[in-house]
Amino acid sequence: MMKPYEIRNPSLWESGKQKIEWVKAHMDVLRTLEEKYAVEKPFSGYKIALSIHLEAKTACLGLTLKAGGAEVTMTASNPLSTQDDVCAAMVERGLRVYARHGAGSEEYHRCHRLSVQSKPNLLVDDGGDLTALLHSEYPELLAGLYG
Repeated sequence: MMKPYEIRNPSLWESGKQKIEWVKAHMDVLRTLEEKYAVEKPFSGYKIALSIHLEAKTACLGLTLKAGGAEVTMTASNPLSTQDDVCAAMVERGLRVYARHGAGSEEYHRCHRLSVQSKPNLLVDDGGDLTALLHSEYPELLAGLYG
């Protein structure tokens, strides 16, 4: 069984939670969708991998997808924009997260490899690194990918 996270410090979750809650209070559309999806569960059975800037706004997106029933795995599209406390808060809320602020090239690519081990059906890929990784190292996973 794969480890559900690889982040800098899980104990930072309270600070990240405060950031996420503040942002959520100001993102009316995403908050409304989260409430709707929590009832309808349109993503049940889907595994969604996101390679995206990991900060409070994108955490709200990941949490919305989770509320909709998805199994969500997140990794950084840019280690310099990664907020470690937000990553910890996402782990606390049940998302798989593989990222650290300031990760070097080797660690950055290792985190991407860990994220594709979830065998995602859907990708949100800012920069194309997950897509390139799937094509180059995990072509067997492409058949199960919807988009």
